[in-house]
Amino acid sequence: MTSFEHLPMVRNDHDAMAQAYAAFIGDAFTGSPLNHVLVQAFADLVQQAGGGTVADVGCGPGHVTAYLRDRGVDAFGIDLSPRLVAAAREANPGIRFDVGDMGALDVATGSLAGVLANYSIIHTPPDVLPAMLGGLSRVLAPGGHLLVSFQALADAEGTAEAFDHKVSPAWRYSADHVISLLGQTGVDEVARLTIAPREDSVRGFLQAHVLTRKAPA
Repeated sequence: MTSFEHLPMVRNDHDAMAQAYAAFIGDAFTGSPLNHVLVQAFADLVQQAGGGTVADVGCGPGHVTAYLRDRGVDAFGIDLSPRLVAAAREANPGIRFDVGDMGALDVATGSLAGVLANYSIIHTPPDVLPAMLGGLSRVLAPGGHLLVSFQALADAEGTAEAFDHKVSPAWRYSADHVISLLGQTGVDEVARLTIAPREDSVRGFLQAHVLTRKAPA
């Protein structure tokens, strides 16, 4: 699978699972404190830098978008799945949610104070990942923050490995590889949180949360 051939499959897979996914993911997020430690830091940093609009890309049913809004962040959500966007709008009236591809965001260059991708890069094939991360960097304003979370490889020398996701084909990446790709776009590491594999009761995978910032003008 190369280029952006994966998109129709990912869209259809998530449309098919939208109702079931929306029913549990919000509680799973709020019930796991380590999963939102850096989301809170991200929100604080955006506000300390003067605020501005933030995109939650791959927002699913909008649980993280709502979490950011509850903390005073002007956040909106984008997801490839129309059914997940519909669920997000129903659960969170008054918050903007758009159908869109996180790899080709319909957002002006340099216009966002922050971008968050909470476990949404995992359905991006390795050959597409550099372009997709470059697109996230493109929409960030100078000094803007990007938070990316994903199932990760424990081997720092590795780059990517496919795994059997319940919804759609997925890959886990090493944190160093993701940070290296972002560095090539002018986005540098601020902090990272890695959660030990034993804390993942489903697959026993390392979890990585990488907080980065675009270079100032």
